[in-house]
Amino acid sequence: MTGNMITVEQIQKAAEFLKGKVIRTPLVFSPNLSKMTGMKVYLKLENLQETGSFKLRGATLKIGIDRSRIGSMGVVAASAGNHAQGVALAARRLGMPATIVMPEWASISKQEATRGYGGELVLCGKSVGDALDKAREIAASGKTFIHPYDDPDIICGQGTIGLEILGELPDADLVLVPVGGGGLIGGIATAVKGLRPQAGIIGVQAAACPSAYMAKKNGEVLHVEARKSLADGISVKQIGDVNFEILRKHVDEVVLVEEDRIAEAMLMLLERKKILTEGAGAVPLAALLNGSVSRPGAKVVLVVSGGNVDSPLLDRVIRMGLSRNGRVMRFSVYLEDIPGSLASLLTLVARLQANVLSIRHVRTGKDLPIYLTKVELELETRGWAHIEELAGELRAAGYQVRTELEE
Repeated sequence: MTGNMITVEQIQKAAEFLKGKVIRTPLVFSPNLSKMTGMKVYLKLENLQETGSFKLRGATLKIGIDRSRIGSMGVVAASAGNHAQGVALAARRLGMPATIVMPEWASISKQEATRGYGGELVLCGKSVGDALDKAREIAASGKTFIHPYDDPDIICGQGTIGLEILGELPDADLVLVPVGGGGLIGGIATAVKGLRPQAGIIGVQAAACPSAYMAKKNGEVLHVEARKSLADGISVKQIGDVNFEILRKHVDEVVLVEEDRIAEAMLMLLERKKILTEGAGAVPLAALLNGSVSRPGAKVVLVVSGGNVDSPLLDRVIRMGLSRNGRVMRFSVYLEDIPGSLASLLTLVARLQANVLSIRHVRTGKDLPIYLTKVELELETRGWAHIEELAGELRAAGYQVRTELEE
């Protein structure tokens, strides 16, 4: 495919090429999310794609159709995770070498997954931009560079998701898509608007890195500064040039979500739908939770773009989400350092049907009288009303309770 003007016909050809090479991921209706939001909510589960992300689509298409032009040295790509794995697997299937440049901070699990798919790994730089520069440098020696998002073939590969959505839900009213460099939304928007112009396309981006939001708002490609985000997969400081033109033409709006809402969405998908998603994949649901998108009664599709989340990060996200929802209460009390005082406290906690997650004794401190011990507890709770009940009952029983917000 040549040229920057992408059409729905090109995406349909891409879908034919990808048949049998990638998974046609399920589109599932969520009664719980629908009841909660007042919309008919469907989830497009790209986290179930091989490599755990939509990125395999574009990589398989790009490398497959360029196979005859790729030399014996193979391909090179730069990525913090998902594109790396997609390129590595697509190249291995075609029997060609793949060199993947990842920033030095890329997670160990994503490094090992990339190696597991056959990629030769190079760690370089403090950002994805640094890794891209290194990949282009390597490409000068004879390897073929595979861009993660600003390439018509990559965009067409990702756009096959839009065809699959309309193939199962032809009357979809709204599609919410995570936005980083823009390859995913560029492809989906082209496909959906080409077949159902009245359907709305909304991009969702982490407020920590609002490159697409600012580009849409200002009408030009802008470079933005980025903060650390749970949605690291879409923390791209500048949207691609090809994708910006599609964004301007076919995307109705770009909205932002904060980190606490991303964590809440990840936890909700895990608990309510048993869906493990990375931060980038959870931002469409986060946009419903924060009220950025509300269209009562509409058929809304949330693109869950990937599920590659590191286990240590997942633990922190779960704890953050539980705290955000009032599912965990952390507090401290002072007890007389005598037998039975802790048992009395725990008896009260048990009567109020809270579950003790952790307990810690502090017996020394400059402001701690010698006859007292400070006990720090973490309880599993049912919500904010339960926390208020616990605090009230504990204080009524004579305990001086200090919550984590009061410490």
